[in-house]
Amino acid sequence: MLKELLKDSKFKQLALTLGLIVPIEFLSFFSIHLPWFIEYPLFASIIYYFGRDVIVGGVQSLVKFRFSNINLLMTVATFGAIYLGELEEAVIIIVLFAVSEALEEFGITKSQNALEELVDKTPKTALIKGHETKTPIEKIAIDDIVVVKPGDYIPLDGVVIKGESLVDESAITGEPLPKNKYEGEFVFAGTLNSQGYLEIKVTKTSKDTTLAKIVDLTFQAAERKSQAAKFIEKFAAYYTPTVFIASIFLTAIPVVILGQPFNAWFPQSLTLLLIACPCALVISTPITIFSAIGNATKRGVLIKGGQFLEEMGRIKAIAFDKTRTLTKGEPMVSDVIPLNGYTKGELLACVAGAEAFSEHPIAKSIVENSKLFPQKDHEYANFKAIMGKGISGECLVCVDKHHCIGTLQFVMEEHKVDERVIKIVEQFEKEGKTAIVVSDDKKIEGVLGIIDEIRPESAQTIRQLHSVGVKAVILTGDNASAAGYVAKEVGIDEVHARLLPDEKVIQLKNLIKKYNNVAMVGDGVNDAPSLSTASVGIAMGAIGSEVAIENADIALMNNNLTLIPFLIKLGHKANQTIKLNIAAAIGVKAIFLLLALFGKSGLALAIFADVGVTILVVANGLRLFSFDSNKNI
Repeated sequence: MLKELLKDSKFKQLALTLGLIVPIEFLSFFSIHLPWFIEYPLFASIIYYFGRDVIVGGVQSLVKFRFSNINLLMTVATFGAIYLGELEEAVIIIVLFAVSEALEEFGITKSQNALEELVDKTPKTALIKGHETKTPIEKIAIDDIVVVKPGDYIPLDGVVIKGESLVDESAITGEPLPKNKYEGEFVFAGTLNSQGYLEIKVTKTSKDTTLAKIVDLTFQAAERKSQAAKFIEKFAAYYTPTVFIASIFLTAIPVVILGQPFNAWFPQSLTLLLIACPCALVISTPITIFSAIGNATKRGVLIKGGQFLEEMGRIKAIAFDKTRTLTKGEPMVSDVIPLNGYTKGELLACVAGAEAFSEHPIAKSIVENSKLFPQKDHEYANFKAIMGKGISGECLVCVDKHHCIGTLQFVMEEHKVDERVIKIVEQFEKEGKTAIVVSDDKKIEGVLGIIDEIRPESAQTIRQLHSVGVKAVILTGDNASAAGYVAKEVGIDEVHARLLPDEKVIQLKNLIKKYNNVAMVGDGVNDAPSLSTASVGIAMGAIGSEVAIENADIALMNNNLTLIPFLIKLGHKANQTIKLNIAAAIGVKAIFLLLALFGKSGLALAIFADVGVTILVVANGLRLFSFDSNKNI
């Protein structure tokens, strides 16, 4: 951190100035001073150079009667030291305050640099196919085709329509390995085209790209104050004016009532004002939050505010959706069992025609599977999706037109189902498969088995959660057997299945009553109500979902489940760091307030103590940039 600080020109100037005035201040304790014709111009120049903005701000605050302003306290202390003839201390006040401000600025800037660098790297112009010159990205429209050469950054979100390449998405997802991109695959602004030539059809304008949303939300997160930060601001607003009044009485009472010398107590009042400056206290929380959010961002995690990071440190239970969360969310048709005279191709053609209207992953897998057979997908009218149950519609090819496609219970609402179908469904569920029953007005046409592979990191994630005392629960709309199969494989012992979206919310509220702090992990699309209800809503796969980015409190851009235990540990560490920083800031001030009240403290000592604790809390907060749960806990 020191090396980075010394690269900053302003901090270099402050370090050199401190190197000059600290020895002079030390010699002043022994009544050794520079000649006045050197001392006065030198100190006046330093005060003007580093303190002119502080003094102007202090005077403005005095005029507006804003006694809680830090600049006012510093201005009063500076001119008070000059009045007492302590020029060295006046300079020390200004320079050390400038050091604390530089440290604060450094911490905030460091947390923003990664995103700002990413924004800077993103091309400001792009070559539209068929054009000879590049066009500003603000003027590029949806459906325009842009050309991206090897080694160039992709300028806008879009779909590859020609070419293939390795694309480095680490800036957005945190994943170190580049991904192969072929025709038909999505690519994102701000990612690096490593090898091949690509033609990309633009799907989002420059203001609406995934990168733009991430940047906007991250900077908004910095502005959203945590609970600790809100408390400190309220505390400082009352605390500082109170001490300002106390400092007046500290001189007035001994001088006016007790008849003691003014010059004996006025320095103690100034000391009290300096101690009252809540520099370390105010910066103690934001620097920690900024650092932690910066750490999470570089790993592909979008946290929308400090309050959500704090809340993650208090989580006692996590509810997981099953599909696209604990499982890959890439369902495959594993079984096709036609019944009542249908063939596999006919059954899939009938189902695929209805599923073509749906964006559900299962629907897409069925449509893809139907392409393996020669039959043309059936056409449908009056399509209707029933949340948590299935779909219905009028098939324009089949003799019996009305069709129901979905869960066994859904079909059984329409007509009776024979025992053979029930046994097929039960067997699928035992194998951890989702059964899709297909029915017309009179009969069952067949049953499809859908399997969704469990993420390889799911079991590891649950083990890590259990190791830190966090309860894991499954809340899913899938059948109990399929959910139970996944739960057994990953190590979860509480499952609530066949839940409609509103029923998930009810179960989540019950968990909150029991555990107080409960997170919900879902895909961000179907789980929006649950994500909003939870203490913290965590969206998986947010890189491809605007809904996830907008509705969740935390978004995992890279689908990496193991980041959830990391976030809990990071939140816990952040909360610990905030408490330690606040305790250090208040503790040091309490000690020196007592010393000042008894006339035992001096300006220089108070300044060094205040700046010292500021440096301490900043350094402690910045440690969270490099926090690694595997090494630190």
